[in-house]
Amino acid sequence: MLSDEQVEQIQQDIERSSLSVQMVKDDLLDHFCCKVESKLEQGDTFESAYQQAWKQICPNGLNEIQEETIYLLNASKIIIMRKVMYSIGLIASICISIGWLFRILDWLGGDQLFVYGFLGFVLIFLPMLAIDRYKANIERAKPEKLKIILGFSSAIITGLAILFKLMHLQGASIMLILGVLLFSFGFLPFLFFGMYRKAVE
Repeated sequence: MLSDEQVEQIQQDIERSSLSVQMVKDDLLDHFCCKVESKLEQGDTFESAYQQAWKQICPNGLNEIQEETIYLLNASKIIIMRKVMYSIGLIASICISIGWLFRILDWLGGDQLFVYGFLGFVLIFLPMLAIDRYKANIERAKPEKLKIILGFSSAIITGLAILFKLMHLQGASIMLILGVLLFSFGFLPFLFFGMYRKAVE
């Protein structure tokens, strides 16, 4: 059996981590104690047993366990949201392509199909995809999250600018300039800096 001091040491190490979900902390404490006790029964010292427990339970750090736990708790909601998101993306893409075909052939309804499909893609699918990607990278470094925000923002603004241009609406040029500037001086530097860091590590 572990002494109170040993249990407290394990608990303090878990508390000092960046974990934020109390349920995960409690489960990990119980799991660590069981693992360490099992090793102690085999004749290992506490220090050796504790190190082995860390390697077995969380070889990639405690955050990975928290992310997996949160994902499992919200798995059904995430799956439903992704089904809706990708269905919207598919329908919007089909409307864009069929609308473009109708416009080329001068058939009725081409303009409406293209416009509604494009609006659905830019204003519904892209924001949903951005939120999904952001949540998937919520534990990552700030530059990674900024890259997602800037990338999707530039895509949405540029997409609206293209639609405004096609429909000869005012403000298209300003939106296009803003979208390209966000992409060039916001998204691309984060993208290439991240690629550089991975290459030199």
